[in-house]
Amino acid sequence: MSEIIPFRPQLPLAEQLPDPIVSPHAIVDPKARLAPGTEIGPFSLIGPDVKIGPGTRIQNNVTITGNVEIGSNNLFMPNTVIGGPPQDLTYDGTVTKIIIGDNNVFRECVTVNQATTKENLVTSVGNNCYFMACVHIAHDCVVGDNVVIANGSMLGGHVHVHKNATISGNVGVHHYSRIGAYSFVAGLCRVIQDAPPYMLHEGIPSRPRCLNIVALKRNNFSSDTISKLNYAYRLLYRSRVGLESAREIMLNKDQMCPEVEHLFEYVECQNNGRHGRGRDRRKVA
Repeated sequence: MSEIIPFRPQLPLAEQLPDPIVSPHAIVDPKARLAPGTEIGPFSLIGPDVKIGPGTRIQNNVTITGNVEIGSNNLFMPNTVIGGPPQDLTYDGTVTKIIIGDNNVFRECVTVNQATTKENLVTSVGNNCYFMACVHIAHDCVVGDNVVIANGSMLGGHVHVHKNATISGNVGVHHYSRIGAYSFVAGLCRVIQDAPPYMLHEGIPSRPRCLNIVALKRNNFSSDTISKLNYAYRLLYRSRVGLESAREIMLNKDQMCPEVEHLFEYVECQNNGRHGRGRDRRKVA
């Protein structure tokens, strides 16, 4: 696979970074931990249980509260709110956590909610992600590395978005759904089931439309792997032969590879779930 270029440049060594720069118009609790190179803009609010890594820039009117741990080299733009309580009527105020990795961009008005006590007590975001304006990441979500989510899209509670997935604008994702790795969800989709990896999904409700060849080529999947994945897609979603028959055909024709096996395992978990959502039954990744 090719190396993903981060949205922002890598940081120099920590000892080469300046002391945190905090606007006199910002409110930063004395207990908050700010690493070297951190910048806090005017009218932003940073709570006491917030830990911010080196080189992270927080622009004006940003709110970060609750138990939040943020990595290095992130960018938070105006009116972003990180750490608000979960929008779950059963939440009882138990302290939970948000963990955010490195090199992420949070554009205007992005919201990331604290977790509930119903799963792992953590809402998490990986590395090198880009969240465009007004994206909502609900409680207990897990977002992998190199994920792009476009304007106005919303992840319901407990959604898992796997690495290198792209979600276009104004998409609504049902709670406990999964968005597979290297997949693309087209704009205005209503995702009420798991979206299998490597596919382009569109429609209301969303369905696999074709193989996401653009992403596979960009990430240096071999032509042989792409061909095998495309064959598996046609068996599952065009011929509709069923999962076990598709696996048997692929094995008999020597068309199996790790990526195809991952696709089949994903679909098997989906089929064993409730309403096409594997995690809705198992409550596991």
